[in-house]
Amino acid sequence: MTRKFSHQPRIKFVAKAALLSVSCTALGFLSDIAQVRAQSSGASQLPPVEVSPPSEPKRRATGTSTSQRADRNAKRRRAQVARRPETQPAPKAFGESQDARTETVGIYANSTSSATKTNTPLVNIPQSVSVLTKDFIQDQSFQSLTDVTRYVPGVAIHQGEGNRDELVIRGVDSSANFFVNGFRDDVQYFRDLYNTQSLEILKGPSALIFGRGAGGGLVNRTLKEADGTRVYEATMQTGSYGDKRIALDAGQAVNENVAVRFNAFYENSDTFRDFGHLERYGINPTVTLKPTDDTKIKLSYEFYHDFRLADRGNPSQGLPGGATRFNPTAPFAPNGDLTTFFGSPIYNSAKVEVQTGMAIIEHDFGNGLTVRNGSIYADYNRGYRNVYPGGTGAPAAAGGGAVTPDQTTLSLNAYQNYTPRENAFNQTDFVYKTATGPVLHTIAFGTEFGRQTGLSLRNSGQFPQVSPTSPYVLVNPFNPTFFGPVTFNHIASDANSKYRLNIESGYVQDQIEVTRWLQLIGGVRYDRFDLDYVNFNGNGLTAPVGLTLSRTDNLVSPRGGVVIKPIDPLSLYASYSISYLPASGDQFGALNARSGLLKPEEFTNKEFGWKWDILPRLTFTTAFFQLDRENTPIRDSNDSTIVLAAGHSRVYGIEAGLAGYVTDKWQMTAGYANLNATFVSDTSNTGSPTAVRRTASISSSVDADLSR
Repeated sequence: MTRKFSHQPRIKFVAKAALLSVSCTALGFLSDIAQVRAQSSGASQLPPVEVSPPSEPKRRATGTSTSQRADRNAKRRRAQVARRPETQPAPKAFGESQDARTETVGIYANSTSSATKTNTPLVNIPQSVSVLTKDFIQDQSFQSLTDVTRYVPGVAIHQGEGNRDELVIRGVDSSANFFVNGFRDDVQYFRDLYNTQSLEILKGPSALIFGRGAGGGLVNRTLKEADGTRVYEATMQTGSYGDKRIALDAGQAVNENVAVRFNAFYENSDTFRDFGHLERYGINPTVTLKPTDDTKIKLSYEFYHDFRLADRGNPSQGLPGGATRFNPTAPFAPNGDLTTFFGSPIYNSAKVEVQTGMAIIEHDFGNGLTVRNGSIYADYNRGYRNVYPGGTGAPAAAGGGAVTPDQTTLSLNAYQNYTPRENAFNQTDFVYKTATGPVLHTIAFGTEFGRQTGLSLRNSGQFPQVSPTSPYVLVNPFNPTFFGPVTFNHIASDANSKYRLNIESGYVQDQIEVTRWLQLIGGVRYDRFDLDYVNFNGNGLTAPVGLTLSRTDNLVSPRGGVVIKPIDPLSLYASYSISYLPASGDQFGALNARSGLLKPEEFTNKEFGWKWDILPRLTFTTAFFQLDRENTPIRDSNDSTIVLAAGHSRVYGIEAGLAGYVTDKWQMTAGYANLNATFVSDTSNTGSPTAVRRTASISSSVDADLSR
């Protein structure tokens, strides 16, 4: 068991460019001067004087220089009149901005389309949804998901082996429940927020919108787009441990039919941990085209690079009584020094390069029907290597990866993983607004098709200074940083596989406004999950050499909810939803000859709560929920070679949040969560433990107006 710590104080400088335009006419200017002089002198008003233009001289037959000058002056006057701003039509606006679309101001967002496929006010969504805006991200100088989600109730941070984003949402751990603009972004890596417009965190199953998995919840990144907003912003940051970061956000409308935007950043920094270092950078140009007033085409490309020292944190302190006994709440730190690195600065590393292309077409048919078709292709070149506290192959007396009770010995293990992946998805979403008598309907229906291909290759580390094939080395826990040689070789228990997943999905949903105070939502999604998996590494009965496994799951995920609004700013809601996770797991690595026969895991969420706009831009939310996870694969306590889909766990709890403007100058985000977890059924020998987790977070900012 290891723990990870992070601390990075920063100083940020922001430079913004704005366009200031001033216009006046000479007559207005002179008139103002005349009025001021008259008032200052106290003179009485003079009688009006009428001035008549001189009579036009007779035109001479041969023309003279005088008449030519008059003609030129007349033409000049006509040209000046033609060029007057007040005679020109106002330039046509490019379109509605992202902030205007969701009524976002500061850290407050009024609506989102992530939860329902339609732009719906948060108060009308029967689900716990947190929206973190770009202003909230910038005000706190957040650059990573793990930093910003600490302020979301019900979300906990997982270590992720020091090489990826990993969150625990409502007690469900996953490194795959990440999305970008509604498309699956499920590869394990650290994401940066330099081009993020907002983060939407949805709690509970959201299979109707996003498909498989996401039993506890998910995170969707909405990226900044070329929406015609004029923005020129450069951000420079410096901080402790040699931190240096620069970011650029520039964009505007080229004309009424074309808008462009460019986001880029570069960061280079050490960390408070010994030998800690990271370098990352990215570019994201986007363009939006409007061939007609009813059609938009959005194009985007992103290249992202992240290379850093992989750090799995500190080991636990072993306790007397055996290698499996340790203190789970107190990591070992030599002489209280948390900067000590337990690994190898030579070998520990995590690298990812991501290239993403995106194209979205939106069209309004003008009769209540709109359509959105989006495609994405993403190539993830990703791998990592770790030397870390571990007990594989080491003597029992070596602590099993924890520091021995007498604090004299610690064992280290090593491995490397190469896990590239390619994702390709296409989504088509129709939204139709209609009415049946006094009842209003917003009907959403559509399809999703996708293919995901990749491989998983793991090599275990050996320490030659112990023996040519030794999987461990013993070190002094007070001097644990390892500088010796490590070789990486493939052994029988290491993963060596490739996969191809084809996805076919369709859904339908209806948001019904029965009356002003009663709204209903209901829908269902069908997913066909077709996975081909080839294992190139034999490991006995579960996967002979070259075993090809194919599994097809047909999943039907319903959703229902009711919203009651006694008054417009207040909603009371209840909801029910289900999602499924196929037996291959969220990273496709759990499929073998036995698990391939198991039923998908099922997540069922029952929730009720309320949302209250206390002030026009201040919302208080509360949710009570029960989340059941069934068909969890577990090994039979009587025969470890048998895997059963018999596990059933339950998480129930309460979440509360406050976000928005307390006053015009005071913005605030606050949250509280209390989660209780228990095993409902269990066939192992671990009994039925109960876990309780309470979290609280508060963030606020005050804007001072020094001009008053």
